[in-house]
Amino acid sequence: MQNEDSPKCQMQRRKLVEAIQSKGIRDARVLTAIGRVPRHLFMPESLRTKAYMDNAFPIGNEQTISQPYTVAYQTWLLKVEPGMKVLEVGTGSAYQAAVLAQMGAEVYTIERQKRFYDRNKHFTYLQRFSNLHFCYGDGYNGWPETAPFDRILITAAPEKIPEVLVNQLLPGGLLVAPVGRPGMQRMVRLTKGTDDTITEEQFDHFAFVPMLPGIQNKG
Repeated sequence: MQNEDSPKCQMQRRKLVEAIQSKGIRDARVLTAIGRVPRHLFMPESLRTKAYMDNAFPIGNEQTISQPYTVAYQTWLLKVEPGMKVLEVGTGSAYQAAVLAQMGAEVYTIERQKRFYDRNKHFTYLQRFSNLHFCYGDGYNGWPETAPFDRILITAAPEKIPEVLVNQLLPGGLLVAPVGRPGMQRMVRLTKGTDDTITEEQFDHFAFVPMLPGIQNKG
């Protein structure tokens, strides 16, 4: 069943949350959301028994579902509060988007690959979130029709953060992204001041798939 969430899965999620907490993530709201979203539903059938390992896994089309610790880390840096308007660039499996929606954010998520966009639009579990909105488009353009945003999260790695996205951030807003060349990136957080000045902070190293321009129609 597409929406099955067994007691065994729930127990495995509790253990996953404990593992993430042991790695330094202490934000209770982030941990609660990770504990509530059934990650196995976002994975290919053949990999579902591994869903609660703290690892990234392939989901097709050279994309991955991020490691739960990485999802928790980015979400922690983003400082999301209920009701905040959040732009996510790179829907992919939609697991990260679901975590943000579970936390009460109004999530606008962009996907450049038609296959993932179509899947997520018809994904029964995600339909419970009235605060989750999908767009098929080029993440480098952001989502101008719904801008500006309190928070922006990029879940693929640009070599440089697109200025268009920074411009779609509200004064006082935060943008979190892994930045750098393929193979290894540094997690970066930008804070936009009330006078539109930008402050940059750098955090740990991660490995993400590259952020690519344009859209992809093939399945």
